[in-house]
Amino acid sequence: MSLDLTLIWVVLIATAVFLYVAMDGFDLGIGILFPAVPAKADRDVMVNSVAPVWDGNETWLILGGGGLFAVFPLAYVTILPALYMPLILMLLALVFRGVAFEMRFRMVTARGQLWWDRAFSWGSYVAAFCQGIALGALVQGIRVEGRAYAGGWWDWLTPFSLLTGVALVTGYGLLGACWLIWKTGGELQIRAYRLARPLGFATLLLIAIISLVMLLLSVPFRERWLSFPGILLGAPVPLLVGLLALRFQRALERREEVMPFLCALGFFLLSYIGLGISLWPTIVPPDITIWAAATHPSSQAFLLAGAAVLVPMVLGYTAYVYWLFRGKVTPETGYH
Repeated sequence: MSLDLTLIWVVLIATAVFLYVAMDGFDLGIGILFPAVPAKADRDVMVNSVAPVWDGNETWLILGGGGLFAVFPLAYVTILPALYMPLILMLLALVFRGVAFEMRFRMVTARGQLWWDRAFSWGSYVAAFCQGIALGALVQGIRVEGRAYAGGWWDWLTPFSLLTGVALVTGYGLLGACWLIWKTGGELQIRAYRLARPLGFATLLLIAIISLVMLLLSVPFRERWLSFPGILLGAPVPLLVGLLALRFQRALERREEVMPFLCALGFFLLSYIGLGISLWPTIVPPDITIWAAATHPSSQAFLLAGAAVLVPMVLGYTAYVYWLFRGKVTPETGYH
């Protein structure tokens, strides 16, 4: 029973984290693209396209972090000391960005709005970059002695974590561009098409580079991906990424509106699956497994009863909001 509950919680938390990355990714991507879209009217449309959903998107981050704290306390108390700096910077950037989101519409001077636009964009860059750094630091491994973090204050800052930071900023920019293709029209949509092509190429290139570096980074990673029978499980992932890249290219050439966004989400999903294959069954690489980090089965069962009520509610609310605000965003409509 303990094994089953632990696996259920792994799926729930992994799903919450992916939903956060997918939903808040295009939201952060809007701010990342601000420097490439200087016109105030276009920036207003960009912000209006995510105004109804941006705060709800971050609910999944809370669910993922709360679930980790409640169900995998050993992982929580190990990961946080190792990643205090990037995680604190990420949270501060999200708060700063949220304030800028509101304040940019309240400014009566062009100079004031310019600075709040910069705050919105800078907050998006810092939040995305710090998320990528935290991911890279986790993947490369956290030093543990006994049941406590044994690394240094700056262990999270490595060339690999910086690379993953850049990759996530680029990927979020791609999601933002594809979201604008879907939700906007006119010159802004044309600009989004132009941005999506190089961002898509850069994202795929960075995925390939990080995948190769991960194989060099860890012997267990190489064994899972290059030895039998692990290669049978892992081989479809890069093949599907290649096929999806061709579909993405075709969607841009045909000026399709929804498919580029779906393809961009597919890149993230396949990368997420590949990451899961690499790390399984550890939750704190290289040594702490999901079962070693899990709380008592009775606690998992108690918490699962609450999650069975809360998660469908959040899913229902999220689906309703996206349905309610479906359709194109124009300069005449949106948040004020």
